[in-house]
Amino acid sequence: MLPGWLRLCLCALILCGSVGASAVPGAVVRLQVDGVIGPASADYLVRGLAKAVDEGAQLVLIEIDTPGGLDSSMRAIIKAILASPIPVASYVAPGGARAASAGTYILYASHVAAMAPWTNLAAATPVAIGMPGSPSKPEGADKGETDKPAQGERGSADVMTAKQVNDAAAYIRGLANMRGRNAEWAEQAVREAVSLSAEEALAQKVIDYLATDLSDLLRQLDGKTLQAAGVEVTLATAGAPLISHAPDWRTRLLAVITNPSVALILMMIGVYGLFFEFSNPGSGIGGVLGGISLILALYALQLLPVNYAGVALILLGIDVPGFGIPLALIVTLALTSAGLILAILGMALKARRRQQVAGDSGLVGNLVAVAAVQAEDPC
Repeated sequence: MLPGWLRLCLCALILCGSVGASAVPGAVVRLQVDGVIGPASADYLVRGLAKAVDEGAQLVLIEIDTPGGLDSSMRAIIKAILASPIPVASYVAPGGARAASAGTYILYASHVAAMAPWTNLAAATPVAIGMPGSPSKPEGADKGETDKPAQGERGSADVMTAKQVNDAAAYIRGLANMRGRNAEWAEQAVREAVSLSAEEALAQKVIDYLATDLSDLLRQLDGKTLQAAGVEVTLATAGAPLISHAPDWRTRLLAVITNPSVALILMMIGVYGLFFEFSNPGSGIGGVLGGISLILALYALQLLPVNYAGVALILLGIDVPGFGIPLALIVTLALTSAGLILAILGMALKARRRQQVAGDSGLVGNLVAVAAVQAEDPC
């Protein structure tokens, strides 16, 4: 027989679990992207879309405010949107928010594109991690002067940049044609890095709706028929329950450790933790803390699509928006490391120069008082 308090606890857990898992058919599921689009936000949105399908929602509403992010994460999100049997509405909000770079692609991929007043769409030109801008023309190039080595290097960089831009332009143009939106502006956003306010976006048919808030958007969408995964869906969003799915602990943890600045700090903690453990075997703390930190740092770097050269250039801050490491942090860690190394060297030299106080070797050079001399062995 279970104690009464234990039975009450079990009943409470069962009730909490049933309430948390309960779904309201015909509800509108709200997901939020606030910040850089990376592996964490991609995981959150992909799982959120799948959960909305399981709950029988009629619409998924993604509220966007992002400076951009990683191409691989953006494409994972777009694949999930295109495959979703539930219409997806992307809404740039609140006022002052923006959908830049990857956010513009996601807006174009969505079944419904909407913006709040005083928001904007920003440039969608791809910027590869670790790829600096194209070199400028050498002086005199317009006058027919040539520098073959410089032209060769610049030509190689230009070809790579052109391939990336052409690929991105074709991708967003295809999304625009599929959703019946302004493909010309979409291509300009990629090739010319143009931006657009919410009002201009509506006038140029880049977006479908301008809504002051979520209630206004749901009211405008009520009765609309959309195609999702080849099936027509008629929305009944006026008065529909709105369910918000906030990022869980997994998403928040991924968001923290995939920040390159945090990954660098974890890497330094891991290296120094293992160093101190090897210097003082048996302490345990340095080894455990260093090992955990190093594993988390390597996991974070594995999630970021970079190679070794890319890692070096990320440290210089040459990257996509939001995925750089501030120069101040790099300098601080470098100075801290240099200080620790100098302190360790100083302690080692000081210990080497210190007079020994134990063992026979410690007696060499010391003055002692002779109390007696054995006659049979004076030496």
